[in-house]
Amino acid sequence: MVTSTAAPALWRDAERCYRVVTARDSRFDGQFIMAVRTTGIYCRPSCPASTPKERNVRFFPTSAAAQANGFRACRRCLPDAVPGSPDWDVRADLAARAMRLISDGTVEREGVPGLARRLGYSERQLGRVLTAELGAGPLALARAHRAHSARLLIEMSGLPLTDVAFAAGFSSVRQFNETIREVFATTPSQLRAFAASRRRRDGEVSGTRLSLRLPFRPPFDAAGLLRYFAAHAVPGVEEVTSRSYARTLRLAHGSGLVRLTPEPDHVRCELLLTDLRDLGSAVSRVRRLLDLDADPAAVTRVLGADPALAPLVAAVPGIRVPGAVDGEELLLRALLHEVPVGEVVPGEWGVTRLFPTAAQVAEAVPGHAGIAALAEGRLDVHVGRDAADLRAELLACVDPSTADYVVMRILGAPDVLLADDPAVRRGAEVLGIPPDSLGERARAWTPWCSYAGMYLRRSA
Repeated sequence: MVTSTAAPALWRDAERCYRVVTARDSRFDGQFIMAVRTTGIYCRPSCPASTPKERNVRFFPTSAAAQANGFRACRRCLPDAVPGSPDWDVRADLAARAMRLISDGTVEREGVPGLARRLGYSERQLGRVLTAELGAGPLALARAHRAHSARLLIEMSGLPLTDVAFAAGFSSVRQFNETIREVFATTPSQLRAFAASRRRRDGEVSGTRLSLRLPFRPPFDAAGLLRYFAAHAVPGVEEVTSRSYARTLRLAHGSGLVRLTPEPDHVRCELLLTDLRDLGSAVSRVRRLLDLDADPAAVTRVLGADPALAPLVAAVPGIRVPGAVDGEELLLRALLHEVPVGEVVPGEWGVTRLFPTAAQVAEAVPGHAGIAALAEGRLDVHVGRDAADLRAELLACVDPSTADYVVMRILGAPDVLLADDPAVRRGAEVLGIPPDSLGERARAWTPWCSYAGMYLRRSA
């Protein structure tokens, strides 16, 4: 079952937004941006600065919209670094799919025409919808994404600022300097000096080695994710310990390595990249993999109301649905009983090889319709796909259960219940839910059926 819903946009309700701001509730970070007319600064809802008067604030859906209206990012709360809105995970409409592709770096790699082509719309239609929904067009959204990537490189690397400009996707140093001044109200060199003055010793990095803090909305069931990854790890491609998860990444401009270590209020993300232009895409993929943009409070409200699930929801707060760093890889792993050896790359943390491409797998495993469709480009599994369209394409190659599993993990679809999964059915029996009634029971779990499935697997 795949369901997409769109809740009313919180940022349009100024009174409710202001109540959130006065409470400094970090659970709402990413759901809207607060901009202060008197200072020209925009902040996340939980910014620790003094709360401005209600008549002096405006609310926007994204940092790009605030920037487009002339506001600059707060250097205290770093609103460009907060978790994304969980609305983009729930929704499967054009704006949500475009946001996922923009955060994956599609505009930097393929331009606005490439973004529009992937979404199946004209550039004009796309611009009109994004401006209406998000307060900014695709170029402004991509500009905000580039500014965030540049800030990470300025603060977390020792790269010359000229190299930072091009690595972040800017076409010129002048454009880079102007954007940083407009977005952060300072110059790149001043931003680096400011970051150096407050950076902790263990954050010092250089070259292509980066150490980042990835925020999330607590609670966060990190132990459950690590157990899941350990049970499905591909030797050489992934390495899981009791405290961390490491793997190789196949990115647009080269390979990369990442190690993720959950901490109480963030995930420590250590990255080694062949090409720093892949930074934004790598961070976006890692966030999807760990489901860091989920809203656990919303999940708890719905699933905790079910008498059968309530004890488990209370015992395991903040459960996450594992995502995927690469759609092609995820589908291949679902189809293969044994993974062919991939190419070797310089490694650390116990990971030394890339997952093979569809073309490499097709040579090793000839005659499989789904693998052949991937290798020949007839099946597209990128993150901007519509869930129903992707599922329909997958059904030509795989069974319905596999199609639902792939849609859930590649797109981060929150409302997919794998009712035929043996572990899900066993878990339902343990909780006293007849497995054959899961479809009917799921109506009460929408739009969080994917999370309900993870609880059922846990109970098994």
